[in-house]
Amino acid sequence: MTIKVGDSIPSGKFTVMGADGPAERTTAEVFNGKKVALFAVPGAYTPTCHKTHMPGFVDRVAELKAKGIDTIACTAVNDVFVLDNWSKDTGAAGKIEMLADGSGDFAKALGLEIDLSGFGLGVRSKRYAMLVDNGVVKVLNVEDSPPVAEKSSAANLCSMIDRSL
Repeated sequence: MTIKVGDSIPSGKFTVMGADGPAERTTAEVFNGKKVALFAVPGAYTPTCHKTHMPGFVDRVAELKAKGIDTIACTAVNDVFVLDNWSKDTGAAGKIEMLADGSGDFAKALGLEIDLSGFGLGVRSKRYAMLVDNGVVKVLNVEDSPPVAEKSSAANLCSMIDRSL
């Protein structure tokens, strides 16, 4: 079953890069008591993710924060080392929390996994953006095609936040 607006984020775990190396963060730690703008990419460094999707969120950090967003986070079915380096390479470090979903468990729990084996990528996350308020999905924009980042863009999410909170 695919998550929808009004549903609670399922319990799960991510790997994040901490001061002493990889560390675990639960979905409760990420989402409870906070307004979170979460976006997912099929893969760090892939063309649309690297050139369009991530830069859009980096460019709109101040706007999202001004709209009351506590945390801006990105998740991908990549390991924490790739996401850590990608955050540095894109200017997201210190601005966007990188949530590694290395085995795709979170994507599967949301029902938002996609099999990109035909492209040599295996099972990944669909591209999406959501607004989560205290663990409940308020906005969910899922792309129909992985190379497209329009519904899930930072600009589109920003335009929908005012209507949702």
